[in-house]
Amino acid sequence: MSHGHGPGGHTHGDAGAAAGGRRRLAVAFGITASVFVAQAVGALLTGSLALLVDTAHMLTDVAGLAIALGAASLALRPPSPRRTWGFRRAEILAALAQAAVLLAVGVYALIEGVSRLFGPAEAPGPGLLVFGVVGLVGNVVALLVLAGGRSKSFNLRAAFLEVVNDALGSVAVIAAAVVIATTGWQRADAVAGLVIAVLILPRAARLLADSASVLLESTPPGMDLDEVRARLLEVEHVEEVHDLHASLVATGLPTISAHVVVRDVCFRDGQAPPVLDALQRCVATQFDVRVEHSTFQLEPAEHARHEAPTHA
Repeated sequence: MSHGHGPGGHTHGDAGAAAGGRRRLAVAFGITASVFVAQAVGALLTGSLALLVDTAHMLTDVAGLAIALGAASLALRPPSPRRTWGFRRAEILAALAQAAVLLAVGVYALIEGVSRLFGPAEAPGPGLLVFGVVGLVGNVVALLVLAGGRSKSFNLRAAFLEVVNDALGSVAVIAAAVVIATTGWQRADAVAGLVIAVLILPRAARLLADSASVLLESTPPGMDLDEVRARLLEVEHVEEVHDLHASLVATGLPTISAHVVVRDVCFRDGQAPPVLDALQRCVATQFDVRVEHSTFQLEPAEHARHEAPTHA
């Protein structure tokens, strides 16, 4: 016996929130694309490494936001018999792709920055400060657009982190321009490029790890399966819990399943349905990670002899 709907029914996500996230991404995409064009022109005119790296980073942001926007649109499609979760995991794939590209840009910036730092000094042309300010203003506006929804999906979180990195990169470009203008130290441009690389790499690695964790169907962050098992065993008539699995389909959509051994009498006196209800209330209300999509297989003790070896 199993049950796939949490208390009060079950949906595969909040369509209104998803649509709101898509609107935020669309606005951020328009702003970021405009700033990218401006910075690309600036990088060509000034020859600045810091501005070049920041522009390359912004190019990945533009591509990443386009992917994220597409993924957000796909996530609004309803489930089907072929895709029972719809396209909810498209956001994870998009975040994974963004993280991989960010890592590549970060490594390039690190290598090129070291090369320029110890090689012949290359003086960036005039206008570096202007293009840095333009980039910072655009990034701040994009951040304000994305800030309210960054905790609602991996997509928005990835986009927000990328724009944060861009804003910090613009600050580094501005700082390099000021140092060069006031002291004449041309290697400040290479240092700024290295700073941008250092800002990119840790966040990209974290996003890559988080996305990969979801794809590997790891236990959702904040969920302790030992504690879950202990609570389930406290439910009346429950004797054993095995094959306990939990994973995250997409943002805000944790799932859990288990085989639950109950007393044989429950299958004769009508106690099985109340036990099932109690199990679902337990995982939906008693933990920080509330699971509304749970599946429990209720079975008598002798059923274990017919099953394959348990996993957990």
